[in-house]
Amino acid sequence: LNDIPIHGITNGIHIPSWISADMANLFDRYLGRRWAEDPDNEKVWLRVDSIPDSELWRTHERRRERLVDFARRRLKAQLIKKGASHSQLENTLDVLNPQALTIGFARRFATYKRAVMIFRDLDRLSKILNDPDRPVQIIFAGKAHPQDSAGKEFIQKIVHTSNLPEFKNKIVFIENYDINVARYLVEGVDIWLNNPRRPLEACGTSGMKAAANGALNLSIKDGWWDEGYNNQNGWAIGFGEEYQDTEYQDRVESNAIYQLLENEIVPLFYNINPNSNLPREWIRYMKNSMRSLCTYFNSHRMVEEYLERA
Repeated sequence: LNDIPIHGITNGIHIPSWISADMANLFDRYLGRRWAEDPDNEKVWLRVDSIPDSELWRTHERRRERLVDFARRRLKAQLIKKGASHSQLENTLDVLNPQALTIGFARRFATYKRAVMIFRDLDRLSKILNDPDRPVQIIFAGKAHPQDSAGKEFIQKIVHTSNLPEFKNKIVFIENYDINVARYLVEGVDIWLNNPRRPLEACGTSGMKAAANGALNLSIKDGWWDEGYNNQNGWAIGFGEEYQDTEYQDRVESNAIYQLLENEIVPLFYNINPNSNLPREWIRYMKNSMRSLCTYFNSHRMVEEYLERA
């Protein structure tokens, strides 16, 4: 350290700016009205356990419903711009399912972020998304740099795949990504998907925003998730390995995503307690995530570290 006096300060988000009004009201009631003034106080976030499961879940469900409604309106506007027929516009009413497990992927379409990795095995993905008893859906959003042809091709592939019969109404791409689109997504999805090619992720903050709203992260152990993951607050894709062969890496890690969805994530989401009609174990993960992540990955702690260490 004397020879190379460099150390890292992990990014954080300003939580009050990124959570829904519904979630903020819930925090006011159960964490105390001063939670936003002292967000890096562990004792504040321990109070997450006092939020009744039913209230947390209903709050989250309302946000998912609003996300689906927003996505339908945006898709309709996109189709109108393209001169779609009346029947095509009417079909937007059936896009997405407000009760289905919803995965979000939204960010810059830089190629190292591998936006289309979940499409490596379309047959397997179709089985996951089209299970009649346990439906799953994916919402994509983002922009590529004007000079990034490969990033633009990723967007084209997503749009093309979303129009295949087996993925109709199950996969959508929201155009013109901006802060408003980002807000709806981080506030409403159940799973925040992040699969950059390790070790290229600098930090990432969108997953922090989703976590503060009760979403669970499904991510490569890179950037902030390498610090934040604790086995009980989301899911890690792989174990932090680095590969020389990128094709092999994509094959291994896409397979890990499918396995996690098939064997852990989807069963957990649809494991409904018959007495309460609530996914108790999923809610336990939500609370673990908020309690363990919000206390550290916030801008209050980040600025304090800059002041004290830098």
